[in-house]
Amino acid sequence: MGFSQTLFVYALVCVHLGVSQHYLRLRPSPSDHFRPSPSDHLPVPDLKEDPDPEYDPREQDLVERTLRKRLGSNFDPNFMSISPPMLVNFSAPDNQVKLQGPMPNDIKKLDLTETPYGKRLKVGKKARRKFLQWLWTYTHCPVVYTWKDLGVRFWPRYMKEGNCFSERSCSFPEGMSCKPVKSITKVFLRWYCQGFLKQKYCTWIQVQYPIISECKCSC
Repeated sequence: MGFSQTLFVYALVCVHLGVSQHYLRLRPSPSDHFRPSPSDHLPVPDLKEDPDPEYDPREQDLVERTLRKRLGSNFDPNFMSISPPMLVNFSAPDNQVKLQGPMPNDIKKLDLTETPYGKRLKVGKKARRKFLQWLWTYTHCPVVYTWKDLGVRFWPRYMKEGNCFSERSCSFPEGMSCKPVKSITKVFLRWYCQGFLKQKYCTWIQVQYPIISECKCSC
């Protein structure tokens, strides 16, 4: 493949795969839950907590049966854990990624025979199929899931957080990177205190927590 055609393919990939989207982070609201608000990125950054243990839930506030009842059907064992899980990544190595579903149309419809200067190139069917398969694999952006400890003021305490694969550029030539394009929302319980010291009132409230569910190669 010539240099001009390489640049042409890169431009096409950049145009077709470039996606932008606003994301969410948590913030308090007057109602009995935290509600999402616009944010520039996911995953949600770590919350700045008051280090005073007076604002931590007590042993009697951590009765599993009571908290399960309060969380109800929102409890999702695929994304939350009460006890410390195995802290491992849930994605295959880059050279072992299994592509699922049909090839994206953005890649499938690439015309490899046309150059920016109108000259036509001959590309055999087998060579074209192999190149598109390689391009699909190279630009694929898996979500890397890891267990995150949210701290004692969340229940369940452990959440499976998604991050976009970021060990290398996802384009050829380099320049593009994997960025989140979709998220799902999971509901947790959050220990929330109002007031100060002996005058404070604390209770469990619901938290809507966005988690990255899909990433794409983007400019």
